[in-house]
Amino acid sequence: MKTAVETQTHSRAPRRFLKLLLTVPSALILIVLAFFAWQQFFPVQASEGWRYQVLHDDVFKAASMVINSDGSLVVSQELRDGKGSILRIRPDGHRETVVGGLSKPDGMVAAQGGWVFSQEVEGAMVNFFKDGQIKGLFKGASVQGLWNEGDALYAIEDRKGDGRLMRYRWSDQSLKVLRSGLSETESITRCTDGRMLYTEKEKGVIHQLTEDGRDPVVLGGFNQPTFLMCDQRGLWISEDSTHRARLLLIDPQGAQHTVLSFLKAPQAIIPTGRGTYLLAEGGRDRILELTPDR
Repeated sequence: MKTAVETQTHSRAPRRFLKLLLTVPSALILIVLAFFAWQQFFPVQASEGWRYQVLHDDVFKAASMVINSDGSLVVSQELRDGKGSILRIRPDGHRETVVGGLSKPDGMVAAQGGWVFSQEVEGAMVNFFKDGQIKGLFKGASVQGLWNEGDALYAIEDRKGDGRLMRYRWSDQSLKVLRSGLSETESITRCTDGRMLYTEKEKGVIHQLTEDGRDPVVLGGFNQPTFLMCDQRGLWISEDSTHRARLLLIDPQGAQHTVLSFLKAPQAIIPTGRGTYLLAEGGRDRILELTPDR
């Protein structure tokens, strides 16, 4: 026969178990929320020899950038459904919308005294902007990366398995498909050593464009590489990850350096011409200025 104490203890056990079940999910939710808050607000870390500052805030989904001859910064705001735009930020901080009503304006490159921009949506025109006028050049399917050199404008599509790499000639307005069947190719650039490179984001690799069409992988092991830029320091690579993304530099000797870490969806990096660099951090809606210590 159970005592009164034994009966009371036994009756409390289910209540304690139920309370524990209710408490565990709440704790898990708090842990998850704390983790994402840490991911969002943990400050960007610069490696030794570099420092950064926030140059412009409230640049929504900052993606690609071009610096005009007057010193103003032109940057695309990669919003969807006609809410995207191209913004000009003057040296005095004044802002104006240059082109509005866009859908995922992503690629942008200086060319022919103006600049070319693309939209990462099906069937959108790749456009040329100069002196306040917009001219359509050719249609693409989710064109993201652009590269211009002399008479050739290269455009690469970010698609799953059916993307293309195209070359447009300014002299005769001809368009040639150089590659097809590409998957998640987001950026293309020419390096100072003459190699033309492009990213394959999903596989985390970088290909070299070759005349035989084999396009070997020359670098790999990255976390969603998106944007490439080459200069005298080497090859710059930004990782389009929403958490703990990096800005990497492969120096001329082939060594890899993490210049910035704990970024959130970084996009284009460009030199300013005064020894610093600008990086569009789309995940935090801002432009960073990166300065080397030497």
